[in-house]
Amino acid sequence: MLDELRIHRLGVIEHAELRLGGGLTVLTGETGAGKTMVLSALDLLLGGRADPGAIRADSDVAEVEGVVRVDGLDAVVARAVQAGAAVDEGRLVIARTVAAQGRSRALLGGRTVPSTVLAELADDLVAVHGQSSQVALVRPERQRRLLDTYAGPAGAAALEQVAGIHRRLVEVEDELGAIGTQARERAREADQLRYGLDEIAAVAPEPGEEHRLAEEEARLAHVDRLRESVGSALMMLAGDDVEASGTDALSQLAAARRALDSARGLDPSLADAADKLAEATYALVDVAGDLSGYLGDLDVDPARLAVVADRRAALAHLFRRYGEDVPAVLAWAERAAARLALLDDDEGRLAALARERRDLRESLGRAAGALSAIRREAADRLATAVTAELHALAMPTATLTIAVDQRDDPDGILVDRFPGRRLVCAASGVDHVTFGLSAYEGAPARPLGRGASGGELSRTMLALEVVLSSADPVPTLVFDEVDAGVGGRAAVEVGRRLARLGRHAQVIVVTHLPQVAAFADCHYVVHRDTDGQVTSSGVHRVQDTERAAELARMMAGLQASDAALRHAEELLETAHTERQRVA
Repeated sequence: MLDELRIHRLGVIEHAELRLGGGLTVLTGETGAGKTMVLSALDLLLGGRADPGAIRADSDVAEVEGVVRVDGLDAVVARAVQAGAAVDEGRLVIARTVAAQGRSRALLGGRTVPSTVLAELADDLVAVHGQSSQVALVRPERQRRLLDTYAGPAGAAALEQVAGIHRRLVEVEDELGAIGTQARERAREADQLRYGLDEIAAVAPEPGEEHRLAEEEARLAHVDRLRESVGSALMMLAGDDVEASGTDALSQLAAARRALDSARGLDPSLADAADKLAEATYALVDVAGDLSGYLGDLDVDPARLAVVADRRAALAHLFRRYGEDVPAVLAWAERAAARLALLDDDEGRLAALARERRDLRESLGRAAGALSAIRREAADRLATAVTAELHALAMPTATLTIAVDQRDDPDGILVDRFPGRRLVCAASGVDHVTFGLSAYEGAPARPLGRGASGGELSRTMLALEVVLSSADPVPTLVFDEVDAGVGGRAAVEVGRRLARLGRHAQVIVVTHLPQVAAFADCHYVVHRDTDGQVTSSGVHRVQDTERAAELARMMAGLQASDAALRHAEELLETAHTERQRVA
């Protein structure tokens, strides 16, 4: 519930402060005095669009602040705390500033938040009804949502089930369509993948193979030079006949070892050098053996060189097409095989999707039938309840009818509750809801958008709100000139119904009718002053004689006569008696 509302430099309002309570609060004032700015301020607090054009002409920034009581509104408190807001003893402070440059700032519980957070909280805090609501009321989609709201949790659960099944059915049908329409492209892709996999399988590359082949090709291409170089090295190490020449490295080392071995007996300090020389000899013997073995294995085979070159060319072809090296080529082959398996399974996938579509259509038919039954039952109850309210709103012979119809389609779904028919089904089900109004006994019911006058629409909307307030309660209800097109006895009944609604919620009403204002628990007047340059509006609460004077002004014009004052006092007394009687 909204406890306080403060407005600074918004539109024609320089400064205004409203302290609100429960029950029915009315806002009155002359046309153009600024009543709309009060609702604009409330809209800003609820995350509405910030319009720099709404700032007072002599100001650079407009500010709006509200204090909302959130006791018992667990969802609101949880979302506010999630946004970092502080909730102080069940009270939440909301503020909004709008700069002339177009920037706006939203504050929730002392924390800056996006305005969308305020909009998220709005649905659980306030319901606003105005002329646009009357326009929306004639739309079938709006009428269906109102009926679903009245159907309660059972209707909400059934609607959610239908929406979920319908969403999956759309996905399955889209996938079926994609597979069908893209069959040629998928076949072409499959052929390309098979060709690539066949090429890779024909070569059968092995990890590291490209490096080994490069080394082998280099060796085969320079075999003569290698034989000459290695042979020369071996000759210098061991020679052809070690005993004969004695000039090779091993012969020289052997001679050096013998000399040191004879000397180490004379000086033990030479032992370390002799051992190292022995180790060097053994190492050179090993090198000589390796070189001899290398020469023995060195193959002069032009045919093998051609084989290696061809193999490297085959690998290079794979690298150009499928990856930079063997691991990359093998990874491509793995991905291609998985994709090809999926493409080759189109027939199986189509069959599985077709089965799923059939099952989903059957499930959707059952769920939509159950939802339709809930709606038809709720429609009877809602129509009866709203008709009773219309009678109390000075429409004693009016009747609201709610038709729940379906549309046939040869490609639609079968619904067991409608045997022999195939019906169009959307995410909201198979039903089309139409509110009709019969203004007098015996008259045919006509859709609200065609046969209802402005006053009848106003009272129908109010009657709906009174009935729906118990099904989908919010703490605060705001009505912007809901009494448009209403007068006389009907206006009194509108005031009475608003007062009755105020027993269960905070009701704020902008009105031009004294019959409605007389029923208020709290009455604010928006007044205007002009200094020749700037128009400044303020808001103040009226009571007792001031209130009677305001009602007299509303009835008689700017200068209320004595008769108008007496009439106003009588109207206030009657409204007071009525409130006491229904309390």
